[in-house]
Parts: sequence; structure tokens; C-alpha cells
Amino acid sequence: MDWVNAIAQGILLGGLYALFAAGLSLIFGVMRLVNIAHGDLIVAAAYLALTIVQITGLHPFAAAIIVVPLMALFGYILQRLLLNPTLGKDFLSPLLVTFGLSVILQNGLLAGFTADSRRLSAGAIETASFDIMPGLTLGALPLLMFVVAVAVIAGLEVIFSRTSLGRAFRATSDDAEIAQLMALDHHHVYGLAMALSAGIVAIAGIFLAIRTNFDPASGPARLIFGFEAVIIGGLGNLWGTLAGGVVLGVSQTLGAQISPGWQLLAGHLVFFLVLGLRPRGLFPRMD
Repeated sequence: MDWVNAIAQGILLGGLYALFAAGLSLIFGVMRLVNIAHGDLIVAAAYLALTIVQITGLHPFAAAIIVVPLMALFGYILQRLLLNPTLGKDFLSPLLVTFGLSVILQNGLLAGFTADSRRLSAGAIETASFDIMPGLTLGALPLLMFVVAVAVIAGLEVIFSRTSLGRAFRATSDDAEIAQLMALDHHHVYGLAMALSAGIVAIAGIFLAIRTNFDPASGPARLIFGFEAVIIGGLGNLWGTLAGGVVLGVSQTLGAQISPGWQLLAGHLVFFLVLGLRPRGLFPRMD
């Protein structure tokens, strides 16, 4: 039963990794941009949520009403002012810009909040759990994270497949110049894509702040987990991103079941195994 419990906990952990990865997958799918600062944006959202909770006294989940729009606005401005001018046939320029942004965010958070680790308190939900059967217990918070991850992925799929914004995303992704001729301002569309990604980042940041301690240097690890989930699931496939997060989460919990020191290593080994055997991921988008 210990192994069954480890698999169940890994599946729920995969929900958090899917939230880390969803915004990353969205930006890559629309702009072919690998955002090196993605993990640091998640941590910045966690600090923003912490600040708003301290100022207003709101519950962290209620603070999302403020954090998500603020992060979306920041994402739009960031894309329009900083990233759009670097986009083009040269993939190295935006990569370097997002790397520089990562450094700035880490050092800015360090200067503003010090290196001390922080955490958000969400009350009773942190310890609440459901006894499914003897030896199998599911925590309320991990279960909520997984449900939210599924809802976010489903929402993105609806946006892409059934809305004019989704059609604009697909058109600019296929050919930005042709989309421009069809009266689509691809700079604005890219800004909206980054705003949507940053809104998802805000949700991930809030759950990260509640689930575990975080500090200004926590971003790169979040980026790695998100990147691995995207690659395992398959580039361009949002449901594949969720599956990739689950595979990564289960591999980590099974590794921890063998030995605590194997937790992170097991996830990295599965990532390299998938990358070697199926470079396009387990569920690549069919063009």
C-alpha cells in the first residue's frame, strides 16, 4: 500500500508541476520563446501574494483576485516593452533577455525580501485530508492543486479552440507576418499570450507559497520542473503538459519511496529517458 500511496501523491504533485509548465508551454507554442525567467516569475508571484496578504489580511486564495490581474498586467507590459523587440529569426536574443530578466528578478527579490525563506499560511486546508482506504490518504491542498491544474489546462484548450483570441494565437504562431496582413497586430497578440501565461504563473506562485518554503533563489528549480513536464508531455500539447507533470511527480515520489536522496534524481532520470527514446515527448502535438 505504501507504493500505491506514493503513486497517488505523485499524481497530485504532478498537478503543481503542470501549473509550473502550462504558462511555459503556452508561450513556446505561440511565440517559440523559451522563457528562462519563468521560474523566477513564479517566485515573484509568490512574493507578491505574500505582500498582499500581509497588507490586506486576505486569505491567500482570496488574494488571487488581486495577484492574478497584477501579474497578467506585468506580463503584458513585459512582452510589449522588453520581449517583443527581441523576437525574430534569431532565437538567441530573447533567450539572453529572459536570462537577464531572471538575474534581475532574483537580485531584486533578494534586495527587497532578503534571503530568508518565506511561506504563506492557508489555514486548515494545509493539513486537511481524506481517507480513501486504509493506508491511502489524499491531502486536501494537493487535491485542490490538481483540480485547479486540470481546470487551467481545460480553460486553455477552450481558449485555443473556441475563441477569437485562440484563433489569433494560432494564426500568429503559424505565420506572424501573414497574420499581420490579416489585420492582426502580432505584437498585441504576443502581449496577450504573455499576460495569460503570467496569470497562470500567479496561480502557480500562490500554490507554491502555500505548499513549501520559498526564497529569491527558488526560481531555477521551478523552471526545471516546468521544462521537464513540458518535454515529457510533448511540446505544444497542453494535456500532454498535464501528463508530463504527473509522470514527473510520480517518478519523484517513487524515487523517494526507494530512498529520500533519489526523489529529485528519479525525476531527472525519467526526463532523460523520455528525451532519449521519444525526443518529441510522450504525446507530441500532431501537425
